[in-house]
Amino acid sequence: MGESGTTSNSSSPSGYALGPPWLFRGRALYQLHLVKADIARALIPNKLKLVEAFGYTLGGLFLAHYDDSPAGEFDELVVIPGIVWSPPTSCAWASRVLVNSHEACRHGRKEIGLPSHVAVFSKRDTTASEQPLYRCRTSSIHSKPKEQSEIQVLEMEGSSQIFICNISLPFAGDNRMGPQIRISLPSFSGQTIYNPRLLKYSCQIDCRVRAVEAVKISRPRTTQLNKFPNVTEVKKMNFDDRLTTENEERERSIAVLLSKPILALEFSLLKMQNLLS
Repeated sequence: MGESGTTSNSSSPSGYALGPPWLFRGRALYQLHLVKADIARALIPNKLKLVEAFGYTLGGLFLAHYDDSPAGEFDELVVIPGIVWSPPTSCAWASRVLVNSHEACRHGRKEIGLPSHVAVFSKRDTTASEQPLYRCRTSSIHSKPKEQSEIQVLEMEGSSQIFICNISLPFAGDNRMGPQIRISLPSFSGQTIYNPRLLKYSCQIDCRVRAVEAVKISRPRTTQLNKFPNVTEVKKMNFDDRLTTENEERERSIAVLLSKPILALEFSLLKMQNLLS
């Protein structure tokens, strides 16, 4: 994505046709939040059990910029309402995936079963920028200002744009990178209008990781959660009925973003592969 905040239809020469596995390279922020279980429970399939304690679960967001991928360069915001359990393992569940690439959106919906939507990521510096925040594989939505940068995320719905949130990136005081890690994370997805099956796949990550200051999420408060159908009512809806609650699900996903952050991890020199089971 360029500074104009437009979405991309381009793809790399290899594309998704040569996978799986599909390889993504770039940089990301994984931020963990305490999310109210009532909010999270309405965003996960009935067949999966929410892992919770004392009325909360562990959710958050995954904000990434990919310099190289089967869809070319694009940005991604994944909303994670909580941890789900499906024996013999548990993993984070994504309730909404926003990307500024039509190709990545189509692939996510059809092949991975992700609740993907096309979005616009627009960057604005609160003060003049001096140099990229990430010196390695510079992101178009991450820069190093004197104070902070702000990303405005707008979801596309036909010809309309729906405001999702503002993400404030704090000043990065140094360019240090943490230790290198290599992990394989089990992942679930599916049960959407585009892919109704429950899919299981592996996400293999190789990167340098370190703890950083949490980003700040903001949004004008225009919707009250108590105006939504309660969790019991939502769970009684069949699959087709739940498709009519798109606005409520979007607002609940935004509530996840606005929940309390407890830890932020920066993934640099990221290499990520998705392997379908």
